[in-house]
Amino acid sequence: MKWLDDFQLFLFDFDGLLVNTEHLHYQAYLDTLSKWGYRLDWSFEKFCSLAHLNATALKQAIYEQHPSLDPNWDRIYADKKKNYLELLKQGNVALMPGVEKVLKYLEEKQIRRCVVTNSPLEQIQQIRSLLPILQSIPYWVTREQYSQPKPNPECYEKAIQLYGMPKDRIIGFEDSIRGLQALRPTPATAVLICSSQHPLLQGGLEPDCYHYGSFDHIDKLPS
Repeated sequence: MKWLDDFQLFLFDFDGLLVNTEHLHYQAYLDTLSKWGYRLDWSFEKFCSLAHLNATALKQAIYEQHPSLDPNWDRIYADKKKNYLELLKQGNVALMPGVEKVLKYLEEKQIRRCVVTNSPLEQIQQIRSLLPILQSIPYWVTREQYSQPKPNPECYEKAIQLYGMPKDRIIGFEDSIRGLQALRPTPATAVLICSSQHPLLQGGLEPDCYHYGSFDHIDKLPS
């Protein structure tokens, strides 16, 4: 855990990185398409590979499979968000491996930390109410606070502007390639946390990015 002392500002993605919610997003899409009379016969792995690729890959793939689906994506997505919130209310959400230890250490040492997420505040508040350790994170940048979603770096640039200080060593953690793309133009050291079997790793990582299977696997980071 001593590597945590090497940085003054920690930036965290949220879904799939701090909290295990990806399966709920997956189920929400299945439920939504079913409601509209369509079947989404994708594996969870395929869903993640599309959702983590960029901001439009999932939408495009759904329309490719179901071209007669309502062309107004905003209506589809609004239904998906509603179904996702209903799933959250059932309380089936947990922290990802190693997250609680990291957050407790940062709280104890009073090291600045911020969540930077594409998720809206309503979803964040619901999850925070279920997992008290998340209340220890003092700073949050949610989807309402910036205009361009990841992979655009705007959200991370805003977090650094708000909570960074001159000469800070900054580190950012993501579980998706599009998240890494948002981090890389910033001064933060970019770290990908996901299974080594993740399909998005097949093309390799940029040389200035690092990969670990979980927070439990990090023993040190390059100085």
